[in-house]
Amino acid sequence: MNILQINSSARSDASNSTRVANSIVERLRASHPGAAVVVRSLAQNPHPVLDEAALGALFTPADKRTPEQTARVALDDVLIAEIQAADAVVIGVPMYNFGVPVQLKNWIDAITRVKVTFRYTANGPEGLLKDKKVYVAFARGGRYRDTPADTQVPYLKTIFGFLGMTDVHFVFAEGLAMGADAAEQAFAEAERDIEAALA
Repeated sequence: MNILQINSSARSDASNSTRVANSIVERLRASHPGAAVVVRSLAQNPHPVLDEAALGALFTPADKRTPEQTARVALDDVLIAEIQAADAVVIGVPMYNFGVPVQLKNWIDAITRVKVTFRYTANGPEGLLKDKKVYVAFARGGRYRDTPADTQVPYLKTIFGFLGMTDVHFVFAEGLAMGADAAEQAFAEAERDIEAALA
């Protein structure tokens, strides 16, 4: 098994979402002793935004790109190759102002490429990143699960489904800013979610 772990917290250390993601990866490795793990920290290695220059590079035929355009596309190619090779994808996701971190959005923009990770057909779009299990580890200061304030789950479920990844499991550590007892309970609830996701 090839496991890809994406840590999207802006904090390299002491990140709650990374803590939960690490727990998922540890469980996966325990059940698949020969698993290979690739860890990408989007805080330590932030990916550039999808700006006008990047779009220009992507829509220029490969044989006509400038060296700068070739280098820009190559940055995305690395991320695409990582997720194409993965059997399981584990993503640590904190909640920032009710959305996903910009670091994660940049990663998603990089791996979402027409004719590579999805394509359009006569019947509509088809995701090409199939047969992968995705585990999303949420860390939140408050409690937003199953409420209208949770914009993360619908967005991630939609974009991953669009790319062909429909086997998605969500793990929640919520209430982390609501006191020590609440934080302890949050991590215990996350462990129960992990057990259910891996059952």
